Amino acid sequence: MDRRSFVKAGLAASAAVAATSVLGTSCAPAVPGRNIKAKRVIIFTFDGIRVDGLAQASTPNIDSLIASGSASFTTRDVMPSITMPNYTSHMCGAGPEVHGVVNNDWTLENHSLPAIETDEDGYFPSVFKVLHDAGIKTGYYWNWPPLIYPINQKWLSDKLMAEDEEYNVLCDRAMEFIGANRGERMFVFLYNLHTDHVGHMHNWMSPEYIQSIEEGDVQVGRVIEFLKKEGLFEDSHLMFISDHGGIGNGHGGTTPEEMTVPWVISGPGIKQGFTIEEPNNTVNTASTVLRLFGLDQPLSWTGEVPESIFE
Repeated sequence: MDRRSFVKAGLAASAAVAATSVLGTSCAPAVPGRNIKAKRVIIFTFDGIRVDGLAQASTPNIDSLIASGSASFTTRDVMPSITMPNYTSHMCGAGPEVHGVVNNDWTLENHSLPAIETDEDGYFPSVFKVLHDAGIKTGYYWNWPPLIYPINQKWLSDKLMAEDEEYNVLCDRAMEFIGANRGERMFVFLYNLHTDHVGHMHNWMSPEYIQSIEEGDVQVGRVIEFLKKEGLFEDSHLMFISDHGGIGNGHGGTTPEEMTVPWVISGPGIKQGFTIEEPNNTVNTASTVLRLFGLDQPLSWTGEVPESIFE
């Protein structure tokens, strides 16, 4: 249960006890989205996506997720606004002050701030560990080598690190994994570096940067079409997230252009065509994934589920 609901739940529980003594019945407070029990959750993520860049690009497939789901265009990333701290926060339900990944140079053997909790191998508990322990299959696909460093890979059912920035090979492997395990509950994380690289080379909001987003959207469409063809689309939850924005040819600062990212979710039990107005942060992603699967998050996590997304 998230901190925001703790007091309310406690009051509701007290009221239920009182009602039991008077009426001989009891009732438990409902948790939004708790009854969804997701079959599969798939995260699409491009590195370095500005909200206005996504709006400017022609992205019919991501737009379809926005139209059929709930979207935040004011989601705040964690500081520093760079890749590894933010993706670790996405997948570990807490910020750098908790998981200890404070820069892009982090390794398990060389870091300055210890995590407040670790598994037997020294890693902060990620969403992959919680899902693995619950018997849910997990896939991780990426093309920036250090991205995986904070994640204990033994909790992954399948993985692939691509040597280049092409989208096809990662999407192909993810679709292969999904198809081969179509009857299993699963979580898939599908990442690409290309958009961030183009921003550094040509500047954020340049024509080349916008084109790189559009190229990624084509691959999102490939996966969506695969899911539809295989009869897996209707019971899938799809998310689109990013780690940070950018300004000029860089990022890492505290401007709104660097600190604001899109956050989109669609699927069974999620409001359609809904704009999320409540505050949202990258630390909330893993918490939301666990809620979709009906699982509790580790006590060391600080993420909260944006409750307004549920029907």
